[in-house]
Parts: sequence; structure tokens; C-alpha cells
Amino acid sequence: METKKLQLLVTSDIHGYLMPTTYRRTLEPLGLVKLASIIEELRGQTPSLLIDNGDLIQGSPLASYYHASRSDRPNPIIEVANFLGYDVAIFGNHEFNYGLPFLKKAVTQSQFPWLSGNIFHKDGATYTQPYIVKELDGIRIGIIGVTTHFVPVWEEATHIEGLDFHDAFESAKRWITHIRQHEKVDVVVLCYHGGFSHNLSTGELIEPYTGENQGYLMCKELDCDIVITGHQHREIATKAFTKSVVQPGTKGNCLAAITIALDIENGQIINMHHEADLHYVEEDTPAYPQVTSLVEPIHQQTEDWLDEPLGAIEGNMLFENAFHVRVYKHPYIEFIQNVQMALTNTSISCTALFHDGPGGFPKDVTRRHIVTNYIFPNTLKVLRVKGKHIVQALEQNASYFSLKDGDLTIAKSFLHPKAQPYNYDMWEGINYTLDIRRPIGERVTEVTFQGEPLNLQASYDVVMNNYRATGAGNFPYFAECPIVKDVQTDMTEIITRYFEKYPIVQAKCRRNWTILF
Repeated sequence: METKKLQLLVTSDIHGYLMPTTYRRTLEPLGLVKLASIIEELRGQTPSLLIDNGDLIQGSPLASYYHASRSDRPNPIIEVANFLGYDVAIFGNHEFNYGLPFLKKAVTQSQFPWLSGNIFHKDGATYTQPYIVKELDGIRIGIIGVTTHFVPVWEEATHIEGLDFHDAFESAKRWITHIRQHEKVDVVVLCYHGGFSHNLSTGELIEPYTGENQGYLMCKELDCDIVITGHQHREIATKAFTKSVVQPGTKGNCLAAITIALDIENGQIINMHHEADLHYVEEDTPAYPQVTSLVEPIHQQTEDWLDEPLGAIEGNMLFENAFHVRVYKHPYIEFIQNVQMALTNTSISCTALFHDGPGGFPKDVTRRHIVTNYIFPNTLKVLRVKGKHIVQALEQNASYFSLKDGDLTIAKSFLHPKAQPYNYDMWEGINYTLDIRRPIGERVTEVTFQGEPLNLQASYDVVMNNYRATGAGNFPYFAECPIVKDVQTDMTEIITRYFEKYPIVQAKCRRNWTILF
């Protein structure tokens, strides 16, 4: 009997992070230049395939700089992926953020295939090939790629024009059956840019089930050997329903490795074992020299771009405690609301603080401060919203909080299976009170607009980001509201232009909400 050993090396949700930094002037244990050292070390031990599971090309300041100023040149993120010799990539939802021409250029530049088993053209043809069969040491490995079919819920229609996103679970089932019947594969790998709505061990529902994250159902019901996931930025290496399951974090902070051992007798596989593990980037993990050399020029250009001065703040617009901002408000939040309302000529606005770290603007504002605070490529929409929907939205926001021994904390549903600070909105233009001592759904005790109680049946124009306007984040009623105005400019550019018009900004904060606990 002979035993063959193989391994799958997996990245996901890199989000354009190449260098070990989030561009806040600190070095951090993340990024492809460091992850490359782990990849090459593991490759030297066992025959390997290298897979990216989506959200590769968007998300970092470097990716923003490339899109804004250098998109006529080869994509540096794809250049690194080509150098590292990726065997295959899957489309993530953020791959579509810059539109199809930008994405097509990245796909064309790639020296590896991108898989889309559930993304179709209107004529029924798949956007790209749905699967690939790779042979490694004589073993045939079928790899299928599907993407969460919620992309049209979030993405601008113009960015995915002409595409249909089919149900990811049903599409995966179809292609697994196809390659089992027609491709004579030995190992079936399902790559799903999506995550889990249920606990993999207990089956307990851990997030409201919408169909966005179908990973548990895939593990339970589909005839594959290995399930690669992403989207939720979790760090998972486990077994579920006999399948090895991985999800390798975000920004290149770790690499998933699935080792596969096949016992072969008389040319036939008689047994297969597989185990999953995560390999973390540490502070002392060396950067891979050749990748660093490849990235360094655009990294330095990004640093220079980020340091361009834009304006000045009079007063204090910095904060250390993001939770405190969400409870008590802060001048930075009021500034973002004012920018949104000024551009769209509206009186009511909502926005989120997208991260949990320190932030805000110092006295001298550069582009770095904008892109490291406003980290998503959002645009703006003005919706005509009923008063009752504003109250519903405030109730949803109030569910962000919980009480523990009388102390105000973040509800578990906003922390697991992944942190969702971007789904707690703060509102401007109305005054409101949230009483966290009351049951969820009954916490909004007062809402006024221009000194009068909010009229539940009246309509109000509200400016919000395009993600929220789709109803994403458990605000489904917004998806049914008429769109009054659609601003296609990225918010980071909107903020930049605001500083060009108003180079000196006063840091002000009018308390318009109260949270009781």
C-alpha cells in the first residue's frame, strides 16, 4: 500500500493588504508579503495547491490608491498573486465594488483562473468557468467556486450589470454532482465565499438566517470532501460532517492548510484522511524579499498619497474609545452626518462608525485619516422613509446593546459569528431616546423631528450609505423605500471634496440622542 500526501493552502479576504500595515503608521502581523514566507515554507514540505477564496482586490488604502490613481497600470495585488503562483481564485462580493471593467482587467491579468459556479450572464452562460480539475502527484482534485448570492443586495446595480447571481447552495450542489459524474475526481473541494449561520458543532443558529451564509447547509448536505469558506473574517480550522472546514481570517493574518493523505492499493484509493490547520503571521514572521521588492514602489506611492494635506480641524475630533462614541456621540460622527446632509440637501442622516479602534481626525487632516476611518467604498442614497421605518431602524440599532450586571455592553449577536460595528447606525436631524433596560423591540421611547413627535405615517427624506439603503444589516424595509437621490461618488472622495470647499472645520457635537441603562 502507498500513501500520498498533498495539501491545500488557502487565503481569503486579503482585501488588498500586501504590506504588514493598515497604514496607521504601525507595523502589524498581516499582509501577503509576510504570508508569502509561510506559503513558501509549507510548499517546500508537501505538494500543494494555493487557493484564494475571494475579496482579494479591494479594501486596503493601497487598493484605494491604485483604483483612484493607477488603474491604467497592472494591478499590484494581482502581480503579487501571480508571483506567488496561485492556482485558482474565487470571486468575493467585494470584487465587484469597482465595477465590471475594473474586475475584468484584474481577471485578464491573472495567470490563474477565477471560478464562478453561481454567477451567470443574462443569456445563461457562466461568468467564468464554474470549476477546475487540478492533478497533483497523480491525484485529481476538483475545485468548485461559488459566491454568496447576496451580492445584488449590496452592490450598485451598474457594477454588476448583465449578471445574475444564483443560489450558492443549489449551484454548488449542481456542480458537485457534475464533476462526480463526469470528471473522475478523487477529491472534491468546495470554495464558498460565504460563511456560517449555524454553529458547526451544535447546529445552533448564531445569526438571523437570511440565506446569505449557507456554509452549514453545505457542510451538512453536499457530497464534497473539503469546504473552504470566507466572508465573515473568522478563523476556523475544524471538521464538520466528516468534512475538513476552514476560514482563514482577513488581511492575510493567517493561512489555512488542509493536509490530505490518500492510501492507495493496486492503483485505487482505499482511504482518505484530511486535517485542517491555521498558520498565523507573527510579528517576527519575515517578509518575503521578492514580494516586498515587488510591492515597495506602490506601497511608498500609497504612503505619499495618504500624507497629502487636505484641511484642518479647530477643536478635538479624535477619539480613543469607539464604544463611547456609539453611546454618547462624538464630533467625528456629527461631521460625517453633516457632510452627507450638505451634499444631498437633506435634514436627516444616519451613519455608522465602521471600526472598533481609535479614530477621528487630528488638527491637520490628510487623506490617510479619511481612508483609515471611512474604510468601506460606500456611496450615498437618499430614501423617502416612513416615520414608522425610522422607529424600526432605531429599534434595530438599540439591539446593539445589552446589559451585564447593570453595565452597558455589546450584544453577542453583533460580535458573533463576526463583529458588526458597521451595522449600528447613529442618526442626525432627529432627537431620540433608547432605553436598554427595556426588552428588545420596545427600547425606543421618544423620537422627535424639529421639536415635534415623529409622525409614523409621514415620509421623511433620509441620507444613508448605499449598503444600508439596500436593507442590509437587518433593515429590510429600507429596500422598499423610494430612492430620491443616488450619489455615485465614493464617500472618501466626498469627504475629500468637502475639505477642499471648507478647509477649516469646527469640531462640534450636539447631543441628539440619549441611551438609558
